[in-house]
Amino acid sequence: MISTLAEEDPPLVLIVDDDEEVRTAIGELMLSVGIEAVCYGSTRELIESPVLDRAGCLVLDVRMPGSSGLDLQQHLATAGIAKPIVFLTGHGDIPMTVQAMKAGAVDFLTKPVRDQTLLDAVTAGLERDIAERASAEVVQQHVERFATLTPRESQVMREVSMGRLNKQIAYDLGITEITVKLHRSNVMKKMQASSVGELIRAWEKLPQELRETAAA
Repeated sequence: MISTLAEEDPPLVLIVDDDEEVRTAIGELMLSVGIEAVCYGSTRELIESPVLDRAGCLVLDVRMPGSSGLDLQQHLATAGIAKPIVFLTGHGDIPMTVQAMKAGAVDFLTKPVRDQTLLDAVTAGLERDIAERASAEVVQQHVERFATLTPRESQVMREVSMGRLNKQIAYDLGITEITVKLHRSNVMKKMQASSVGELIRAWEKLPQELRETAAA
């Protein structure tokens, strides 16, 4: 089930439920299929946890004393923590479900829930987190490589990614076509792109604010 997960950093399921029996049962279910889990009795305990940034997903009860699971979902989103969430509730209703799913929840399950249904939802959450983390790592690599470009090379990368020909780029930037070719070669090396297609994909993955700096 979790063969695609990185062995050096196994995922962690964070279970938050004010009912000790429920969270213990869920924790044991996760462990029974080889998934590491940690349980918390409140959202405050989770927020103070040092493992919140670790790869994995959350299993949250919706209604708890103090801050609810939906409150925690909003808090994490505001903090920029994109952690996949599986909601569990004994009091679910349609408005809650809609709110949770619109905010990016993996699933919204009503207690009592079948073990396999919960495991399927958790697996989907783990796979989503792995994919999102891998994508973020690729973007970070592109950002770091882009930072090594000179302002002129950044401009050339932008123009190439827009499908402009060397002679068009030379005219727009007021430089010779040979100079454009030199900049283009440097850009390809620094961005570690083996083709124009790869360069364009790298450009498209850059944050919008970085691409705007190349247009200045």
